[in-house]
Amino acid sequence: MSAESALVEERFRELFVRYHADVAAYVARRAPASLAEEVVEETFVVAWRSFDRIRGDPLPWLYGVARRTLANQLRGIERRHRLIQQLASQPQVPQPEPLSDLVSPSLRDALLELSDADREALLLIAWEGLTPSQAARVVGCSSPAFRVRLHRARRRLERVLSLDSPVEPRLNEEQA
Repeated sequence: MSAESALVEERFRELFVRYHADVAAYVARRAPASLAEEVVEETFVVAWRSFDRIRGDPLPWLYGVARRTLANQLRGIERRHRLIQQLASQPQVPQPEPLSDLVSPSLRDALLELSDADREALLLIAWEGLTPSQAARVVGCSSPAFRVRLHRARRRLERVLSLDSPVEPRLNEEQA
């Protein structure tokens, strides 16, 4: 093993140790437990193969890889379920609700009424603690586009929550 290979391997180990728990938590909040570990492993396999292309803060890049890996896995599961349904005329297996144990029932219901894109924008900021610029990297759009997406998602969530609440929503200082 060359000195350069050893250095790259050591840097990758540091990346793995530093970000594994964050990536695992990100995936666990979005995937059934039976799938989460596989998605995390595949995320780091991709990171190893693409290690020389990671620039800046690696966490948003890793979240983006995990997000795409999970989407691919879920699409594969969905395709298999449709095939099983066609072949055996069995009902489709319902998708898991990863939000069920993490938030209040009213907030969970409100979040589930939003589109996947709106929910992802809100959760990247609220749960993952990313900045809008970092979250933009995760979803693969520009920072200004993500900020617009986030703003619209917040407005939609406010509307959904206000429909469930008999109390008139409070005005913020800008609206007053």
